[in-house]
Amino acid sequence: METRRLGNLWPVSALTLGGGGLGQIWGRTDRDEAVATVRLAVERGITLLDLAPSYGRGEAEMVAGAAFEGAWPEGLRVTTKCILANLPASEVHERLERSLRRSLETLKREQVDLFFLHSNIHPVGYTFLKNAETQGRWALPWPLYVEAVVPAFERLKAQGLIGDWGITGVGLPRTIMDALRDEARPAVVQAVANLLDSAGDMRRYEEPAEPRNIIRTAKNNGVGVMGIRAVQAGALTAQIDRELPAESAETKDYAKAAPYRALAAELGEDPAILAHRYALAMEGIDTVVLGVKNRRELTDILDAEAKGPLDAEIVRRIDALGLRRQVPRLPLDAPL
Repeated sequence: METRRLGNLWPVSALTLGGGGLGQIWGRTDRDEAVATVRLAVERGITLLDLAPSYGRGEAEMVAGAAFEGAWPEGLRVTTKCILANLPASEVHERLERSLRRSLETLKREQVDLFFLHSNIHPVGYTFLKNAETQGRWALPWPLYVEAVVPAFERLKAQGLIGDWGITGVGLPRTIMDALRDEARPAVVQAVANLLDSAGDMRRYEEPAEPRNIIRTAKNNGVGVMGIRAVQAGALTAQIDRELPAESAETKDYAKAAPYRALAAELGEDPAILAHRYALAMEGIDTVVLGVKNRRELTDILDAEAKGPLDAEIVRRIDALGLRRQVPRLPLDAPL
C-alpha cells in the first residue's frame, strides 16, 4: 500500500481503518467479524486505526483491544478521541486524562499516537443553527480551547500518554482554520473529503462548509490531514444500507448524488469504491479513513487502492457534475 507522511509526524498508509464500522455505527456486524476485519487491514498494509470511545459505546476500542490482546504489531499506530463541552477550565485536563486512560485500558496500550478533540470550537457568544439547545454538551468556546484544552493536550504529551494531538474539523470552518493557524496548532486535523464537500448531519452551523479550504489551511501550516466521510455516511454508495429519516442530510445527499451514481454506472464502477478513490486523489489528503464494518467491504477498497491513482479525467468528470457548493478557494501557497 502507498504510504504518505502525516503532516510533520510519520509516514502512514494511504488508507486508515476507522472505528465507525467496527462500532456498528454504519450497520450491524459482530465482534468476531470486526476483529477479523482489523487483522486483515493490518495484514494488507494499513498502519493507522482511527478509534473513539463514542464509536458503539466503546465497541470499536474493544474490538481493537481484542484483535491484539496487548501485542500490538510494530509500526501500527492508533488514535482515540474525547468530546469536551463548555466546562470549567480547571476540569479540562482531568476530563481528558480520565477518558484517555479508559481508552488505553480497553486498547491494552500504554500510549496512543494521536488524541483528538472531538468537539466543535466556536467564538464566544456563537449559537449553532442545529441543536443549539444542546451545544453545551458538544461544543466549547475559543478561549477555553486556547487557555485550557491546548495546554492539557501538551501536558498529556509530557506525561507520555499521547504522541501528539489533533482536532476533528467538521465544526465552524473559520474557527477550525483559526486553530490550524494558531501558534500552538494541532498536529493533525480530520477533514471532510468527499465529492459533495458534505459533512451531512455532523454539520450544525449555518455558514457554508469549507472542507477544501480547511485542508489547504492545514497544509499551509504543516498540519496533517486525515480525510473522513469519503462516502458521506452512505450517501455516495449504490444504496444506503440502514434506515434514515427522510429529512436527514444523508438522505438528501443521496438524492442529490443521483447524477454521480449514473456516471459511476457509465464507468462500470461501484459508486462507493469510486468515491474512495476520489478522496484518495484529493489534493492535501494524507490518509483516508474507512468506515467499513466487515472484511468484504474492506477488501473491495483495498483492491481499489492497489489500482493506483484515479485518472485525472475521471476526477474532472465527477467535478463537472456540479455537486459541490462553490466557496472562494484558498490557494495552497496563500500567505498564513
